[in-house]
Amino acid sequence: MTERDQVTTSPNGSPPPTALRARGLTKTYRMGAVEVQALRGVDVDFAEGELVVLLGPSGSGKSTLLNLLGGLDVPTSGEVWFHDRRLTAGDERALNRYRREHVGFVFQFYNLIPSLTARENVALVTEIARDPMTPTEALNMVGLGERLDHFPAQLSGGEQQRVAIARAIAKRPALLLCDEPTGALDSATGILVLEAILTVNRTLGTTTVLITHNAVIADIAHRVLHFADGRLVEVRVNASRREPAELVW
Repeated sequence: MTERDQVTTSPNGSPPPTALRARGLTKTYRMGAVEVQALRGVDVDFAEGELVVLLGPSGSGKSTLLNLLGGLDVPTSGEVWFHDRRLTAGDERALNRYRREHVGFVFQFYNLIPSLTARENVALVTEIARDPMTPTEALNMVGLGERLDHFPAQLSGGEQQRVAIARAIAKRPALLLCDEPTGALDSATGILVLEAILTVNRTLGTTTVLITHNAVIADIAHRVLHFADGRLVEVRVNASRREPAELVW
């Protein structure tokens, strides 16, 4: 059985459970008399343990979708479900709990606290999570076990991004949502960050959704979703996947 088969089928041959599903999602932003339709009726499912890459030009709706899936924003219309929980039926308190307990976020900019070490930045999450890893465990998972007590200014950009990943996954989230995690990095450093994300996906079985403008990165995914003008226009399943170290951009 291939690695892809292990995610797309369960031991009895049936599809894996759905972690997230969205139906009829629209999002309209209003700025005075101007309306911007960021999403125009998106239907999409994400399976448990799946790694999905979202591709598309700027303004195509990728980040808007990620924000709705992560409970950072609410749709103008449509529904988002996390397992059997309808997120769009909850209030802000319910969304806060969902984000705190189930979702890890990684963004293009690392958002580390400069006055705290790598270990201390990760501890910010572990101190409020229900069943966290230790900061050391999380940092070891992303290959930074020897950099625990370094401050962000003492770390490279790729190392800072891996600290941000460790912070995101230290609470053992069901979902890891990554918005351009390699966007500010050169290719060699970006590959190290992708390897860290892949390690989390494989080791923890975390459903992972990754936005990128770099089409080459799509080769590491189980599925690739193409967006344009606020719509999901193409879905591709990768029959075989490449390791980050095989990518060239």
